[in-house]
Amino acid sequence: MFTPALELLSHCGPFIILLLLLSILSLTIVFQRALALRRKELIPPALQKALDHFQPGHSLEELKKLIRSYDSPLSRILQTLLVHSDWPRVEALDAVQVRARYEIARLESGLTFLEIATGIAPLLGLLGTLSGLVGIFSNIGDKGDPQMVALGISEALNSTILGLAVAVPSLVAFYYFTRRIEIIAIDIEAITAELVTKLYFNPNTLR
Repeated sequence: MFTPALELLSHCGPFIILLLLLSILSLTIVFQRALALRRKELIPPALQKALDHFQPGHSLEELKKLIRSYDSPLSRILQTLLVHSDWPRVEALDAVQVRARYEIARLESGLTFLEIATGIAPLLGLLGTLSGLVGIFSNIGDKGDPQMVALGISEALNSTILGLAVAVPSLVAFYYFTRRIEIIAIDIEAITAELVTKLYFNPNTLR
């Protein structure tokens, strides 16, 4: 069962080991981001519904209590807004924007690694292939068996295949999660902007 894998490792050297580690890390990040970027975890439906029903002049205490009951990027951004709701509108928005940038940066955690993996995985695969081919051709004079040489070349090329197999899914995941974060950020911005409008709707509180 393990013989083909051991033969592959012997031909490709340490590069394929690095690729295997890279694939495990990439897969871990993909699963972690898939769980973390679920919409209901980022924008709780009950909280969004309560915000939709909130109107200017309503008590903020119930809304603050509801927001504190959720641990999500949206709730943390809204908490920042409500804490500074007695500030001038422009200054409150500045505080919200700072918090929003922080939350978006947290959502993007791990994506940089996926981006790097898409670049270095094919290169590691190519290095593994070249390293394996150098070892094979250096022994041609000793063994001289064309069939063994062809087999060795085939196994060495598996390193390139593995490199591409790591890079392609990582690239797809990177763009998918990046786009998903952009959509979530737009939704959060729209919800926050609507609440800002309601909070500062009263002419007596306009700055």
